[in-house]
Amino acid sequence: MERLPAELVSAAFAGTTPRDAGRAAMVSTAFRAAADSDAVWARFLPPLELVTPEPQSKKDMFLRLLDGPVLLRDRLMDMTMWLDRETFAKCYMLSARKLFIASSHMPQHWSWIPLSDSMFALVISLIVLKRIIAWFSEGAQLNSVTWLEISGSIHTDMLTPDSKYGAYLVFKRTQNFSGFNYPIQKATLYFGQIMEYTSPVLLGENWTPPPELGVAQPQRRADGWMEISLGHFHTSGNPFYAVMSFSLMETEGEVTQKRGLIVHGIEIRREKSG
Repeated sequence: MERLPAELVSAAFAGTTPRDAGRAAMVSTAFRAAADSDAVWARFLPPLELVTPEPQSKKDMFLRLLDGPVLLRDRLMDMTMWLDRETFAKCYMLSARKLFIASSHMPQHWSWIPLSDSMFALVISLIVLKRIIAWFSEGAQLNSVTWLEISGSIHTDMLTPDSKYGAYLVFKRTQNFSGFNYPIQKATLYFGQIMEYTSPVLLGENWTPPPELGVAQPQRRADGWMEISLGHFHTSGNPFYAVMSFSLMETEGEVTQKRGLIVHGIEIRREKSG
């Protein structure tokens, strides 16, 4: 096999997995050159452009994404990406600026505040562009609303095929947090125009609903933030274009004034099997 053209060997490795390519690189010098080539590792990466200086090779970029979130040069530069270390599935965080938040343009309802402890602030700590830093380290703080609606979306071709994903709203509560115990909020997930999942959720903290109601409640994260599930979905075995959208809403029932919520963003990550 070492007598085959390098392009042909690289093409063969590109049809395998990152682990297989890594093992092949240890077989021989000739295999290493082919297995470490950009042609192989580009196959394991989505088309993306980083805001931070890009690694010298596609393999280095792959390893960088395994280390943690990387800021993407999206249209508004408001999204980070990383790879799941177990399955190499592509995972994302959409910043609050990338979400639709009803009335977020009205200061009496929402304020944009700096988030020094957010994932985005950590990711951009080495970026010297002050405008980007200010944009990414902002969260949306709820001043007062009666109509709560937060939603986001992602194209399925940005995700890893044949993988189970979950979408999570990442948030914090302030000292004046109130109005979220009743009525219960609703999380909904759409695949294109088809509703895939809907579930009652509760952002409030002073009431524990009966288990039979099946109400999802927030969990505290290792980074100090909280998260609540917006739904789970499975990508098909073949990549194709569609839009997966997810939302958290409270727009029906008794009108309740809500305040004291800080929205960090929505995380889309690979779910563990079982």
